[in-house]
Amino acid sequence: MYRWLDERLDLKGLYHKVLRKAFPVHHSFFLGEITLFAFVVLVLTGVFLTLNYEPSIREVRLADGRTVPAAYASVLYIDSLPFGAVIRSLHHWSAHVMIAAAFLHMLRILLSGAYKKPRELNYLVGLGLLGLAVVTAFTGYALPYDNYAVTATRIGYGIAHSIPWIGGALADLMFAGEFPGSEKSIPRLFSLHVLWLPLGLMALIGLHLAIMIKQKHTQPRYAERVAPGKILGVPMYPQQMVMMLILFALYVGIMTIIAGAFLAHPIEAFGPPTPQTPQVKPDWYFLWLYGLLQIIPSSWEFRLFGATIGPEFIGGVVVPGILGLVAVLLPFVDTRKDKMRYMELPSEHPVRTSVVLALLAFFLMASLAGYKIDFQQQGSILGENAVLWTLVLGGPLLTFLVSYVLMRVFYGKAREEEKAL
Repeated sequence: MYRWLDERLDLKGLYHKVLRKAFPVHHSFFLGEITLFAFVVLVLTGVFLTLNYEPSIREVRLADGRTVPAAYASVLYIDSLPFGAVIRSLHHWSAHVMIAAAFLHMLRILLSGAYKKPRELNYLVGLGLLGLAVVTAFTGYALPYDNYAVTATRIGYGIAHSIPWIGGALADLMFAGEFPGSEKSIPRLFSLHVLWLPLGLMALIGLHLAIMIKQKHTQPRYAERVAPGKILGVPMYPQQMVMMLILFALYVGIMTIIAGAFLAHPIEAFGPPTPQTPQVKPDWYFLWLYGLLQIIPSSWEFRLFGATIGPEFIGGVVVPGILGLVAVLLPFVDTRKDKMRYMELPSEHPVRTSVVLALLAFFLMASLAGYKIDFQQQGSILGENAVLWTLVLGGPLLTFLVSYVLMRVFYGKAREEEKAL
């Protein structure tokens, strides 16, 4: 059988090109693999959830006599199944882990300069993966169709609808009408969440891995001293594959324990949708956007060529759009010819590292602004717009200045000591 397949598929060539590929031994490289493991768990748990979920808002009667939307009732049914609530929680927390691991993986790329030529294309594919993962998570927000989920999704609908000239058409394309209200919204979001967006993620993941295998990893800095000019690492088969299987087993075990100990989104606590909307804060990866919407004054509104430019568009589209555009243009602006076979040390590039740290400070301060209402209820000074704006704008600037000065001072001393030796 092996000879028959080898004659037709050149298994020996595949073995030498792929299975003997050298993987660098460095802890930060496992972030990409954790992202992949989380996606695999999301697909497997998603199959179970899909088989027991009804994407409809038609009214159904529960055993206790209550009349609720079918989508809400089906999630109650999933939670009643043996390990159903655990599987739903595992799906929920794996989505968090996938986005967090992809974000940290992108930070490693930025801090090590691995976005430069010839890796610009794979960097852009990675950006697309991170963005598509966030959008996929958002489309799953409304599916439980409880009071919390509907309120949180309505924020996203408002942002999409606020886009000048095309907002209405874009919102209709994604939500199939006004949300909430349209009977087609849940089926539309369901199809995006379980079919079209996962297919897009699979395509980008496959492309990302294919380009990585073709171009090979950037090498850890120690490889320059150990084996200069050579690819240093362990082969994919069997060493790397064994490590990946062990890490995957650890991931599944740890995440299952977390899912069992911290059940996600108890929909019975929120109940089916009502006119009274609860106080809603989105998950951490959307909290910074929500914080910007909280502190942008409603007076920031004007007309332009017949369209209304409002705070929802500024905070929900313009700011993330600017950040996304800068990220896309980065490898074409930073074209310094360094040793791109090896990862660059963050201390060697104080400006770039300080900008990345300032960006993290911006995300943290904007996320803090998402708690504005809570601060106001406590009578805290942090509930004031002026204070929050100072933190959102001043925090990143201070972070940049402090980190830049420290790196220039300490890295300069290290270089002088190295030259002296």
